[in-house]
Amino acid sequence: MNAEGLVEVVLPGKVEPEGLEIRHGAVPAPGPGQVLIRMEATGVSFAEQQMRRGRYYDQPPFPFVPGYDLVGTVLATGEGVEPGLAGTRVAALVKVGGWASHVIVEAADVVEVPQGVTAAEAETVVVNGITAWQMLHRKARIRSGQSILVHGANGGVGSVLVQLAQAAGVTVIGTASARHHDALRERGVVPVDYRTEDVPARVRELAPGGVDAVFDHVGGRSVLDSWRLLAPGGTLVAYGSASTRDDEGSKQWPVLKLLGRVWLWNALPNRRRAYFFNVWAGRALAKTRFRARLRADLTQVFAALQRGDVTAQIAAQLPLTRVADAVRLAESGTIAGKIVLTP
Repeated sequence: MNAEGLVEVVLPGKVEPEGLEIRHGAVPAPGPGQVLIRMEATGVSFAEQQMRRGRYYDQPPFPFVPGYDLVGTVLATGEGVEPGLAGTRVAALVKVGGWASHVIVEAADVVEVPQGVTAAEAETVVVNGITAWQMLHRKARIRSGQSILVHGANGGVGSVLVQLAQAAGVTVIGTASARHHDALRERGVVPVDYRTEDVPARVRELAPGGVDAVFDHVGGRSVLDSWRLLAPGGTLVAYGSASTRDDEGSKQWPVLKLLGRVWLWNALPNRRRAYFFNVWAGRALAKTRFRARLRADLTQVFAALQRGDVTAQIAAQLPLTRVADAVRLAESGTIAGKIVLTP
């Protein structure tokens, strides 16, 4: 069963994509409460792009195997795990370790992928779908008839956000470079070019009373504009600091500054709310609750994928051994959707 051997991608330090190393080894055996998954699809997200620069907020020390999420088939189960789980296609959010042919995961952390959804399709909505769903429905609590602004509406999270919002009857304004505008219009999004237009002025033109929610992964000065664009009762959900991707210095500082702003805004006597969203928030304090919520929300996202409310946007599929090309492509800013890595 495990004669094929383990293949994994190692990030040895702050390196260019070509510095990622392919390592071979023995396939591990699952321990108590664990499952062994044969990876069928994993992906390149913004987190791994940050990690290779040593810029991700709480990344482990080098060297380590990146890979934020994966989809695959359970090959073996450890002691205390239902043996019938073997042979089931599952998805898992792991933060690191996904860029490998075989991955050990806690059985309580896997979510079954429904019939009719391919591994690559499911992969496009694991971290991106969970992030989008929880920001929309757990933080902003959007309702039909409202309007929102999505920064990076063509990106991995942005494209899922847009579709889930529209399925909920929400009007979407989305920032993107001009080459993505036709695709966004086809989806019913009102596009704004963040490179050539004055984004706040254009959004105020489109929504004079403000928008009900803004989803901002840019950070830096962008969150100040995002806060000012909110209607009374509106919600800002910040979930990254892409604008500081290439900065030097402390990787914690941009996040801490953002957290400070959020705290200050929420302390002010106003009807607007701000959140800094982290998909892992609360896991350390309430693991059982965290897992139950993740399972419920990812199940909802998979159902939306099955219904056609969300279309899997696969920008490219490349084998794990071509991870350098995949990372280069992901960082090029020329794609829409998710880069999927396969065994």
